[in-house]
Amino acid sequence: MTAIQAVFIRGHEERTSPKPHTVYRIDIQAHVRSWQMWRRYSEFDDLHTELTKATGAPPPCALPPKHKFSLLRSHTDAKILDERRVGLEAYLRAIISARDEKWRETFAFKDFLGVPVGKQGAEGGIPTQFTSATWLDEHAELQARLRDVWADINRRDALSDRGDVASAHKSNVGAKAKLAGVLSRIGTLGRGLQELGMSGMSEGELQRRTDMVARLQDDCEKLSRVVSVARQAGMRPGASSSAAPSSARPAEAVREALLGVAASKPARRVFGAPPQETEVTRPLDNVGLLSMQETQMQQQDNQLSQLTTILQRQRHLGEAIGSEIALQIEMLDDLSGEVDRVGGKLHSAHKQMNKLS
Repeated sequence: MTAIQAVFIRGHEERTSPKPHTVYRIDIQAHVRSWQMWRRYSEFDDLHTELTKATGAPPPCALPPKHKFSLLRSHTDAKILDERRVGLEAYLRAIISARDEKWRETFAFKDFLGVPVGKQGAEGGIPTQFTSATWLDEHAELQARLRDVWADINRRDALSDRGDVASAHKSNVGAKAKLAGVLSRIGTLGRGLQELGMSGMSEGELQRRTDMVARLQDDCEKLSRVVSVARQAGMRPGASSSAAPSSARPAEAVREALLGVAASKPARRVFGAPPQETEVTRPLDNVGLLSMQETQMQQQDNQLSQLTTILQRQRHLGEAIGSEIALQIEMLDDLSGEVDRVGGKLHSAHKQMNKLS
């Protein structure tokens, strides 16, 4: 942290996504370079809490306090924004210039200012300790990697259709490797979320992020099935590059590739009236039909699980909105009472002025 020469907060910006809020521009100057970070007041508040818990003592300078009616006017009151900007700048400078370096040497403070932390707290470049902000960054990174896996699968299918079996197999291997890396990092993400929960993260935010991890796990399961099964017959190493596309292969060959040993066992249709055949079920025997039914049931279970997660999240949001509305009503009632009280004082003062005149 001695590399940092100065910190300034020279301005702020109003943003509308995901909801209207103000972010402050932090200019950091070091020995060899300078950079900027954008942080909102709530992130300063989270940093203060994490520094206090990590070191056992609050930083040497207090944060500028929240105004009683900041939710109603802080986003539009230039005076309040400027006072808060000055206070936040003094807060950061006090930590950097403090004689005791325990606050500025924490992972949370370095991450807040965007200071590189090297390999500390990471394995092979993968973070193992998270703050509220770095956890979201890691989640976004894993989502991007899952999109890369889908891109490899689409590339594999296109190459397989063109008859380029070797390249298709290479794309499939790459997709498997990326997927394995994502699976291991999802576990780390879940453990990091547990640590954030123990550090005081709110119950609603903790539930929201738990749902995010669950959706990542569901996506990985779907991708795992696609990578392991789809077009497997056309990507075996050593297969002839002139082999016909999977859509033109005999149904028996495709069934054998998908089902393995089970396909070689004799199977017959169930007794009774002839079933209604479709283009999908016509080439399948009982084993194939059972496998297809199990796959569809699993997909429906996954979709139901996702729907349940979404509904739970909506319930939590509704409860949070209800609590916020109740708080706002209480604040407005207090404001109305203050207005009545001040009005009464003004009326009494006016009567006294009339007596004096």
